[in-house]
Amino acid sequence: MTRPLQVTIRINGSDYTREVEPRLLLSDFIRHEAGLTGTHVGCEHGVCGACTIRLDGAPVRSCLVFAVQAQGHDVRTVESLGEPGSLSVLQQAFRDAHGLQCGYCTPGILMTVSAFLEENADPSEEAVRHALSGNLCRCTGYQGIVDAVLLAARRMRGA
Repeated sequence: MTRPLQVTIRINGSDYTREVEPRLLLSDFIRHEAGLTGTHVGCEHGVCGACTIRLDGAPVRSCLVFAVQAQGHDVRTVESLGEPGSLSVLQQAFRDAHGLQCGYCTPGILMTVSAFLEENADPSEEAVRHALSGNLCRCTGYQGIVDAVLLAARRMRGA
């Protein structure tokens, strides 16, 4: 039996220090140890994208990373977007363009496209669809999501 390890993970600018089993997934640390429940767990195989967070700026499936691997790295979750009572440009675009339905996949999609839009200020619809190809949504045909990303890009550019 393995012994718990102490880990300190910086999530959204705050440090969380806990003793955890070495096999604890980052997604479970975020939800159960840090109490940040915006990160959703879908397939637990890295296929659906619901658990996508940003690790050192890059979108990463948190169900494929052990919590101990995140020590010393910057983790951002959907809670890092916007402020309580004030949506980010990206979140507002999703609201305005009806880019969500049940909302289960939305946090992972938001984290994926937040990174995408930092590198692609003026994306084509095809580029947005490609960026979203690793995020599964069971409720939509993706058009509202694509429209929301394009709207956010326009707003971020000031267009």
